[in-house]
Amino acid sequence: MTINEASKFFKNLVTETDVTSEERVYKKFITILSQLENRDLSEDQLRGVEDKLDVFDVDIPRENRKKYYGKKLAEFSNYIKKELSLISEEYYMTLGMSIGMSLGMSLGMTFGVIFGESNGLIYGMTFGMAIGMSIGLAIGASMDAKAKKEGKVLSLKCK
Repeated sequence: MTINEASKFFKNLVTETDVTSEERVYKKFITILSQLENRDLSEDQLRGVEDKLDVFDVDIPRENRKKYYGKKLAEFSNYIKKELSLISEEYYMTLGMSIGMSLGMSLGMTFGVIFGESNGLIYGMTFGMAIGMSIGLAIGASMDAKAKKEGKVLSLKCK
């Protein structure tokens, strides 16, 4: 299935449904496909994307289309990230924030236990999470800016 055929298929599904969450899944597919269509993909990359789209088995009617295509959207997004090195907007910032918060909370708990107060534990966790999240946010934002400059970012905002 070509990118254009897949895009038409998902546009058709948007018109067939009146469930907002289902429509959102289809629109994300359409957004990703239109951005891929506008990129200069090599023959191998294009063939790989089309092979991945063939797995959708669009001619088979689905009982729960939202669930099925939601899973396929996740698989397709992971494929694009892994094989084409394309990421979604704010990918690194979100990742950095999560890691920073986790590490900050761990360090805060450690310092709270060392100082031996229950208030020290609470304050240590709070400040540790805030500081870790801020550092992770800054690092992630700079990595996102670099990826955007290199043209490796796909916008997943539906039109």
